[in-house]
Amino acid sequence: MAAEHSISSGFAGRYATALFELAKDTNAVPAVLADLNNFEALISSNPDMHRFVMSPVFGADEQIRALTPILEKVGISGLAHKFLLLVASKRRLFAIRQMVKAFKVLVDKDRGVTRATVTLAETPSTKALESIKAALRDVAGAGAEIDLKVDPEIIGGLIVQIGSKMVDSSLRTKLNGIRIAMKEVG
Repeated sequence: MAAEHSISSGFAGRYATALFELAKDTNAVPAVLADLNNFEALISSNPDMHRFVMSPVFGADEQIRALTPILEKVGISGLAHKFLLLVASKRRLFAIRQMVKAFKVLVDKDRGVTRATVTLAETPSTKALESIKAALRDVAGAGAEIDLKVDPEIIGGLIVQIGSKMVDSSLRTKLNGIRIAMKEVG
């Protein structure tokens, strides 16, 4: 499974890079990003669409025939439309989410944005969110942006991930540490 993921992430990165360079050359990065976000939301919100994209049963011609009216109906046009049809024609639609993720990373890098994922047990107040943003800007610079996730299972505290670095100060992790320490003593 890990080998399969690295293979698909390799070509997903190449596809995303090619799309990004073309979008940048044609000043279409915002439009392409919006269209890819719409397509990703469509996959996430529709189980049938998710199965269609992920299924190896459908051939390239079938995917193109089915995808064309879907893209037109949801308003995906231009470069993103052509890209998605190209991906389908190459039987790589199953990796579109990885391609979109890689495209977003390239857009962030080009804009000088550092993206941080912050996981909290509950939705923070506006004041708490501003404090978190200010602290992250001190660490990651003015271009820091937050992707907020809510996960009640962490009980309290927060988990911050910037790139490959992670700080876990969740109550769940602290309680697990205490439990392990107590097992070692007893």
